Amino acid sequence: MKQMSHKMKNSLTLLVIAVLIPCIVLGGMVLFEGKFYTWTSLCIAILSCVPFLYLFEQKDTSANELIVLAVLVAVAVAGRFLFALIPGFKPVTAMVILVAIYFGKEAGFVVGSLAAVVSNFYFGQGPWTPFQMFAWGFVGFLAGVLTGLLRRHKACLLLYGAIAGVLFSVIVDINTAMWIDGTFRLSRFVAACISALPFTIEYALSNVLFLLILAKPIGDILQRMKKKYGLFAGVK
Repeated sequence: MKQMSHKMKNSLTLLVIAVLIPCIVLGGMVLFEGKFYTWTSLCIAILSCVPFLYLFEQKDTSANELIVLAVLVAVAVAGRFLFALIPGFKPVTAMVILVAIYFGKEAGFVVGSLAAVVSNFYFGQGPWTPFQMFAWGFVGFLAGVLTGLLRRHKACLLLYGAIAGVLFSVIVDINTAMWIDGTFRLSRFVAACISALPFTIEYALSNVLFLLILAKPIGDILQRMKKKYGLFAGVK
């Protein structure tokens, strides 16, 4: 029964993150104008929690795990606030990656997507919000998939941090390429990526720096929490 529940969770997670959320982000921009990002952000926030809500219903996820996730979202948001004056220098991605490595890919996606929408109540909501939610969430999800590699090899963790900075920038630049008329033009997208190159490089390097600084202390804290309170027991 537990094995079936685990398979159902994985299938549900893949469906939500790989299919439903990207379709909602792009569909909302194409089909709706103006405030499309309001309902799109809400949909992503709800859908990102679906795998956990499903497991909570199956009694495999404790209320403590949901509380811990809420605290981790707050920590990621605080990190973004702390470096508000330096646009491309943020610890959010490093935090999301570490959460995913120790607590699983679903936790990484939840913390990444909710950190984006919550922090944007300060930084400003807009058409970019759903793309930031998906970008940070996907970076966390992928880190969770690569957990074994990233935990065993520090060089791979740092390399992934740099790649995550590029991936985040590229996903958000899709919004830049589409926001004028709701259509995707490759030439416009390439121009957006080129113009954002200094930011992308700064962000990639900052991810590497924050992972160098935070990987050990934050990793130890998450591992102790996991062991002491029996959190996310299915994640190795």
